[in-house]
This record gives sequence, structure tokens and C-alpha cells, in this order.
Amino acid sequence: MAEMGVPPVERRRDGGSVRWGVLATGGIAAAFTADLVDLPDAEVVAVASRTEESAKSFADRFGIPRAYGEWDALARDEDVDVVYVATPHSAHRAAAGLCLEAGRNVLCEKAFTLNTREARELVALAKERDSFLMEAMWMYCNPLIRRLKDLIDDGAIGEVRSVQADFGLSGPFPPTHRLRDRAQGGGALLDLGVYPVSFAQLLLGEPSEIMARAVLSEESVDLQTGMLLSWESGALASLHCSLVGGTSVSASVTGSGGRIDVPSGFFYPDRFVLHRDGRDAEEFAADPAHGPRSSLKHEASEVMRCLRAGETESPLVPLDGTLAVMRTLDAVRDRIGVRYPADEYATDEHPADEHPTDEAGRADLTPA
Repeated sequence: MAEMGVPPVERRRDGGSVRWGVLATGGIAAAFTADLVDLPDAEVVAVASRTEESAKSFADRFGIPRAYGEWDALARDEDVDVVYVATPHSAHRAAAGLCLEAGRNVLCEKAFTLNTREARELVALAKERDSFLMEAMWMYCNPLIRRLKDLIDDGAIGEVRSVQADFGLSGPFPPTHRLRDRAQGGGALLDLGVYPVSFAQLLLGEPSEIMARAVLSEESVDLQTGMLLSWESGALASLHCSLVGGTSVSASVTGSGGRIDVPSGFFYPDRFVLHRDGRDAEEFAADPAHGPRSSLKHEASEVMRCLRAGETESPLVPLDGTLAVMRTLDAVRDRIGVRYPADEYATDEHPADEHPTDEAGRADLTPA
């Protein structure tokens, strides 16, 4: 970055507050900021939106000192240590790329991008700038999910044989909704399916084979999708996402010696049950000290830990894992026949922000 005349942001290693910028002002940005302002070692110093009015309203709500009516101003703010990108995923490539180009560190919402090509471009840019980059896959930072993974890694249920997970919302979503807009990466897969896929790959890694079927809307986005992933070990994952029916949002992992059931809200659980062959069931509950199950503070804390340690990516949410999930999502879309306009674009000729999106259009997808 020094060659371009813009010094890199110095990571906060002195124990002082990490200074955050928030890019976008929709529902998920508000939820993240509300958790962020409660962290004693975090300071939200700037927010940016497409309009100054929206940015100022958000700044007033959370007591943020600077509000920008353009993304570039936030990207160039050298008082910002890290930017949280909370736009819909159709604008992630443009928004995160702008911040990385300017030397900012970035936490980018999921789905990370619209496709693998865009994801690779962001990862390459972060490495070129020696900047921190992480997908905001809060599930991977959840203490109870980390406990579940540790148990499986330690052989609590033997060798994993199968994973089942679902995430469906009842809707209905009208044709004008972002979730049904092909140009904005609409459909169940990127908004909801990313969770079951990420859960399965957290435990098993990238699959060797992928099968999928979907019901498409008139706009040619998936209303519901079923996926069957397989691994060379013989493990299988049966995954489902839907915009037309509310599901239990549950998960189950079966191994050669037992099973773990996550009854509801599998990506932000309040409990799970371990069934080991020949033993009584054991329930593991979330620690109340970790805050509400919907808290986003764990991913924020991981970002700040990484910045203070001088790390450019998180071991909990590694970039290779993010790219692997994007490859799976691309393969699923290939199988079900869903393509986005951005899939055809060459980045230098057509930025990912070619189709402007409403920042506030990002739905609150937290199950009731």
C-alpha cells in the first residue's frame, strides 16, 4: 500500500479501543452496531450510506461521531481501523474492495460475495494490501458451536457419517422483494443456504461431489433448494433452504459412535444434545455470560483479537474456508440453473456494484 501513497492502517496492539466504521445502515448493520457499542474495547467512529440523510440518522441513533453520504469517504478515513460491510451481498465485492484498496481492514457479511470469482478477487486484494479480511460467519465464532466442533474433533461421536441441516422462512416474499431479485443475488441459497452449507463444511471440509434440486421463481431465483453433498470418507450431508416454508432450522450430526442434535436455530444455538452409544444423553447449554444467543459480539471480538495480534485472517473463519463454501454455492447454482447477471461480468469492465442496491433491503433473517 505504501507504494500507492496511502499508508496501511496500524493495528491496535496497545490494548486501546479498536475503531470501527460501519458501511450500510440496514437491519443487520444496526444489530451489529448495537452489540459493538457494548464492547468496552470497541469504538464506532464512522458510518457510511448511499445518502447522507440515512448515514446521519444511523449516526444519531448510535452516537457515532462521523456520518458519510458516500462509501469512499469512509474507506479513506484513516481513523478507522476496520470496516464492517453490511450491504446486501450483491454489493460486497464493490464495498469491501473499495475499503481494501484504501488500506482498511474488513469484516464482510455473508454470503461473502455473489460468486467465487468475486471472493477470490477480495482475498487477493487483501493479501496484496496486507490487510485483514474475514467473512462475518458469526456461527463459526459462536462459543457453543465451537464446543460442538471440539467434541466432534475429539471423537465424541466417532467418525462423522452424515449431517442434516435446514433453514427455511415462511415468507411470502413478493416479486419486488430483494430476495426475489436476480440482479441482487436473490433466492434462498445465498441468504439462507449459506448456513447449512457452512455448518456441514465446518465439520467435514469441502465436499467431493455435489447434487442439488430446486424450485425456481418466475424471476429465475431459487424458492427452495435441496442439496446432497458427499465426501470421499463416505460422509453425506442433506441440506435444505427455503423462502416458501418455515422449517425447524435444526441440525443433526451422526457419527459411527453417536449423534449430536441441535434442536432449533442451529447456527446460533442455545443448546445441543450429545447422544453417545451406551450412555445417557448429555445436554450442553449456552453460557448466560456469553450474552443473548443472537449476539454478534463474538465475531467482533475475534476480529479485534486478530487485529491486535497482527493477523490478516482469523483461524476461526479462515479465508480458504470461505472460498470453499463459495465454490460449493457456485456448484449448487450450476446444478439448479440459477445465474446472476454479475456472473457474466469481468470485474475491470463491470464493477460488482453495477446494480445499485438498497442498503436497508437486507432482511432480518434471524428465525423467530
